[in-house]
Amino acid sequence: MTTFVLIHGAYQGGWIWQPTAARLRAARHLVYAPSLDGCADRRHSLRPAITTATQAADIAGLMFYEDLRDVVLAGTSSGGMVVCAAAERARERIARLVFADALALFDGESIGDIVQRRNAVTTELTTGPSREDAAGRMFASLDAATKAWALERYTPHPVAAMQQPVTLPTPSFPRRRDPGTAAPCG
Repeated sequence: MTTFVLIHGAYQGGWIWQPTAARLRAARHLVYAPSLDGCADRRHSLRPAITTATQAADIAGLMFYEDLRDVVLAGTSSGGMVVCAAAERARERIARLVFADALALFDGESIGDIVQRRNAVTTELTTGPSREDAAGRMFASLDAATKAWALERYTPHPVAAMQQPVTLPTPSFPRRRDPGTAAPCG
């Protein structure tokens, strides 16, 4: 049995992992797919201070309080940065890191430096594509039923998590990208 902690990307919540989590659980694995602070079912907690670092601290706390060991920590999209930052905080609890089409930025970079959305709707607390843009671009390849299901759950992302530079304190993480190098993480 493997313990998985699955981290979603922007405009999503733990709900995005339902099909994957169901398959893993059917194979008798322990699976956590939390919604990040300020996202989806946790959008009620929106506040200006939600960053990748605070979301990562929540995930590290989840692993501590649930006493999880040998975790496979997996992330997609902007969740890759939460995986990187959580790995910094809970190295002793992690067996593997998995990045599925995920971002792994250098210390000091922000998600907004790399991902620039057209048609973004930004408020004091959130940012994200309009619902119409999400339907026509982000969820365009989904069948009608799945697209409708996803759009019902779609929520903007905490703006500070997208715009604040990430902090990866391990000295081996350079502050700026050197040509020809891959982004390190965890």
